[in-house]
Amino acid sequence: MICRFTHSQGLVSNPGNRLTRSLLVGAMALGATVVPLGLISPAGASSPTISVGSHPTAVAVNPDNNTVYVTNALGNSVSVINGSTNTVTSTVTVGTNPHGVAINPSTNTVYVTNEYDNSVSVINGSTNAVTATVSVGKSPHGVAVNPSTNTVYVTNALGNSVSVINGSTNIVAATVSVGTRPRGVAVNPLTNTVYVTNFLGDSVSVINGSTNTVTSTISVGTGPRGVAVNPSTNTVYVANIAFGSVSVINGSTNTVSAWFSMGSNPHGVAVNPSTNTVYVTNQTAHLVSVLNGLNNHVKSAVTVGSNPQGVAVNPSTNTVYVTNALGNSVSVINGSTN
Repeated sequence: MICRFTHSQGLVSNPGNRLTRSLLVGAMALGATVVPLGLISPAGASSPTISVGSHPTAVAVNPDNNTVYVTNALGNSVSVINGSTNTVTSTVTVGTNPHGVAINPSTNTVYVTNEYDNSVSVINGSTNAVTATVSVGKSPHGVAVNPSTNTVYVTNALGNSVSVINGSTNIVAATVSVGTRPRGVAVNPLTNTVYVTNFLGDSVSVINGSTNTVTSTISVGTGPRGVAVNPSTNTVYVANIAFGSVSVINGSTNTVSAWFSMGSNPHGVAVNPSTNTVYVTNQTAHLVSVLNGLNNHVKSAVTVGSNPQGVAVNPSTNTVYVTNALGNSVSVINGSTN
């Protein structure tokens, strides 16, 4: 059963109110461990920023060459950032309203969803040139890659489906039906499992990457958007933007193992598997919450730019990148000091 609640910004500051108690009861009804509220630490010093294009939404990192890619939704472009110098080295023109971005480090190939063109731009990471445009479903939003199988997964928000692209041929090999208004997508390459957030379905669809079939549907909070996987622990993290929370899913059992409050409009989520640290963007609070993946506690919060949305981690350098949609910038966070 899916429990629906109206989000209130008073949730964190007043844990004794009626809505908060209802949220706690609803979470426990889902069988999750409830982490007490009021764990969000005061925000520290602002992180350094990099100017990019208009309305940056998503970000991805290639750890093999320390290169960062940012989609500029209103600029119809992708900014390419040198992670060593934190400078924009190239701007690549793609389709209309690019939203999601993902990288296959094994092939040095970048995939960008063009929401209004119903397509995916394929970029050669060595030349920063668009080498192909792949037609997918209606209103493509999120994108993720399994480098082990060279397979790309794209959520079609208005098609209630996921397009499965063969990375070798740039051909759509399958279309998988999922829940209502799918947004985020993430892959565990160790188990060949794909996780899709259904924004209006308040659920996560679990796809078997070998058969391209949905094997489970997991109820989470209201308005699930961002999703990330820690392959080392087989744990999935889902940001529920309207619920003001993060759901923690056990990848072995496909059950919600923990639930905790996450402040104001959690949007994007990323994991550093090397440190077992989770980063969640709080869209209207203009900060990033830093979670300890071992105990699911918020250990700090970092002030970033206006309207942070996307977040990505380079585990090789322990550096975090956050897109500030209304600030036309990317905040760079030192993962060692936060």
